Amino acid sequence: MLAIGVNSIASITEPMKSDAPHIGFVSLGCPKNLVDSERILSRLRAEGYELSATYQEAELVVVNTCGFIDAAVDESLDAIGEALRENGRVIVTGCLGKDEQRIRDAHPEVLAVTGAHAYEAVMEAVHAQIPAPHDPYTSLLPPTGVKLTPRHYAYLRISEGCNHSCTFCIIPDLRGPLVSRPLGEVMQEAERLVASGVRELLVVSQDTSAYGVDLKYRPDFWQGRPLQTRIRDLAYALGELEAWIRFHYIYPYPHVDDLIPLMAEGHVQPYLDMPLQHANPRILKLMQRPAAAEKVLERIARWRRECPELTLRSTFIVGFPGETEAEFEQLLDFLREARLDRVGCFTYSAVTGAQANQLPDALPAELKEERRARFMEVQAAISRERLQARVGRETIVLVDEVKEKQVIARSSADAPEIDGRVFMPGAWDLEAGDFIEVRITAATAHDLRAEPLAVEAD
Repeated sequence: MLAIGVNSIASITEPMKSDAPHIGFVSLGCPKNLVDSERILSRLRAEGYELSATYQEAELVVVNTCGFIDAAVDESLDAIGEALRENGRVIVTGCLGKDEQRIRDAHPEVLAVTGAHAYEAVMEAVHAQIPAPHDPYTSLLPPTGVKLTPRHYAYLRISEGCNHSCTFCIIPDLRGPLVSRPLGEVMQEAERLVASGVRELLVVSQDTSAYGVDLKYRPDFWQGRPLQTRIRDLAYALGELEAWIRFHYIYPYPHVDDLIPLMAEGHVQPYLDMPLQHANPRILKLMQRPAAAEKVLERIARWRRECPELTLRSTFIVGFPGETEAEFEQLLDFLREARLDRVGCFTYSAVTGAQANQLPDALPAELKEERRARFMEVQAAISRERLQARVGRETIVLVDEVKEKQVIARSSADAPEIDGRVFMPGAWDLEAGDFIEVRITAATAHDLRAEPLAVEAD
């Protein structure tokens, strides 16, 4: 079975014409890559191609790759190899496509290789193998295009690329500098998504809080109103839609403070995803990362005073070259004091092309894994305590899945796929996308259990 992240391609296939050519698709990597996949699939469907759920039924397979860390590169090369074995005709796109030679060294049989968000190049490669069945201007396609997420939530990408030069990262090399979408264009897409039944918009980019910097915050128009192309104006406009609005990849720039009042007022979800990466000043300097731990702690305390319901998520890297035991302990101390709600931790990976690979004193894999385990043990205790404090409270959750004996949902504190979930007993007349009021009855280190109080259905 072909897969797109955790979503089966079968969920988006619909009968068209039996004689139309079938294209298979495999999408790997982050939500930004998922958006690229959605755009390519939208073009394919617009031109009359059908989407195949199996290698055997596909006449050609497109693999959208990730090249962020070595593990992702290996996964991408494995996926290409599987597609070649099972089908034989493969086009490769995505971040790993920037290193075409590496792909062709491993898999010389691939038909074509393109880079990230190279939609036209992918379509040209498909056309070269299988001509388009019909004219896209006379074809029917939903106004939202093809989506790879469940119907009730969608990713809304507001910019591409990144202006940072973090030494552990090669994203600017893969995706280029920051390029923000005009605010009016973003809002039109958001309106179409909500009109189609989307109940939650997850705002993503490589650096969401830098939105509009490249455009010098120039004014744009939505519903006849002039708005600056900056994150606060976008958040305010999105908050007027009938959907949850959740922000990801927020660097802690000073103007992020402007988002907190909107969260406190319920205009957007009280949720901030900030990739802090470390807390030790020397390591942060080696990473070429902004912010000092002391200032971050002060701001977190202020944000929580202004918005008590605020959920804070972050990611960290342990085992960076030269990281000492004392520096790692300082990171643990930061974690204990910050008491973040949701945390991810990665061991340093020597990604090909990253500047940090040239730093001395690389740590052995065993030590990096040991530190990651200690880090997650500390965070699990914090998460368990913070979730336990929610027991007895009433809150609104968004239903993700309804089973015979169980309903799975998420609160405002939970982003799909990366955070916890809220489990409830089944036998309720609910559908995915319904909002329901619940009372929290129990907590674990990551998830909650609840009892429904009332239902707000579509």
